Amino acid sequence: MPLSEDEQRILSEIEANLRASDPDLAHHVGSTTVYTDSLRQLKWAIAAFVVALVVSVLLLTVHFVLAFTGFLAMVGAAIIIERNARRLGKAGMNEATNALRQSGIRSYINDAGQKARDRMRREDEDEQ
Repeated sequence: MPLSEDEQRILSEIEANLRASDPDLAHHVGSTTVYTDSLRQLKWAIAAFVVALVVSVLLLTVHFVLAFTGFLAMVGAAIIIERNARRLGKAGMNEATNALRQSGIRSYINDAGQKARDRMRREDEDEQ
C-alpha cells in the first residue's frame, strides 16, 4: 500500500531528524540488511568448525576425551551454520515470494528467460 503525501513527509522528517541526531546509527541501519548479520555469523561459524576439526584431529593423539571436546565444538559450530543458512534461505524465499506477488509469475519467468538469453548473447559476442 503506497504512503500518502503526508505520511511520506512525516517519514522524511523522521529520517532527517535521525540523521541529524545520531549519524552513526543512521549509517548502521542504512547499511545493515537481513543478510549481513547472518553472513557474518556464518563465516565465523565455518571458521570455528574448521578450527575445531583440526584441533579434534590433533587431540586424538593426546587423549580421546580432549578430542571429544573438539567434536562437541564442531557440533556447536554446525548448529550455528545450520541456523544462519536457514535464516538466509528464509529471507531469500521471502524476497522471491514478494517479487512474484508484485510482478506475477509469468513476468518473473519471462524476465528470467530474457536475462538468460542476454547472457548467452554477451558470451557469444565476447568470443568473437
